[in-house]
Amino acid sequence: MTVPRLAILLSGRGSNFEALARAVRDGMVPAEIALVFSNRPAAPGLEIARRLGFETAALAGSGQEREAYDRQVVELLRARGVEWVCLAGYMRLLSGYFIEQYRGKILNIHPSLLPAFPGLEAQKQALDYGVKFAGCTVHFVDETVDGGPIIAQAIVPVRDDDDEDTLAARILEQEHRLYPEALRLVLGGRYRIEGRRVIMA
Repeated sequence: MTVPRLAILLSGRGSNFEALARAVRDGMVPAEIALVFSNRPAAPGLEIARRLGFETAALAGSGQEREAYDRQVVELLRARGVEWVCLAGYMRLLSGYFIEQYRGKILNIHPSLLPAFPGLEAQKQALDYGVKFAGCTVHFVDETVDGGPIIAQAIVPVRDDDDEDTLAARILEQEHRLYPEALRLVLGGRYRIEGRRVIMA
């Protein structure tokens, strides 16, 4: 039985990539990481991926029109037989073209309890708003910003003495747990999407 081939797209340190890689290595997620890609050739996550023995690729994204850039990325993925895409701190919005090529097969993790606080600086948004609970969300990617159907969420209480860094660190711990779990569920295929709801079988 063949296992799904994944591409992990990152822009920075790649800690969620590492969590996914560990889950794949330990057999929790039945998949193969076919490529680790970045829009930033100097992203620390690429060096970690190379050290772990994964194939990597990078293509500088600055100054390129979004769809033209994404066509190049999709070509790289197709050449490696990629079936699923996991965004792990990938700081570039996907074009409609990219989404259409992998519709229903792109996952992202966001450091808030969506639909609250989409976009950048989610932890700062949560603190500024004064919420008592923050967290993280794994969702399917569609044409909206952090707006696709929600697969799984984890709650993190906000402490009175939290700042952006302390809250982000505790949310990140949950991200590393939640993302592999959500990916395992989805790759198992035992779910359906009804409207915006992802219903597990």
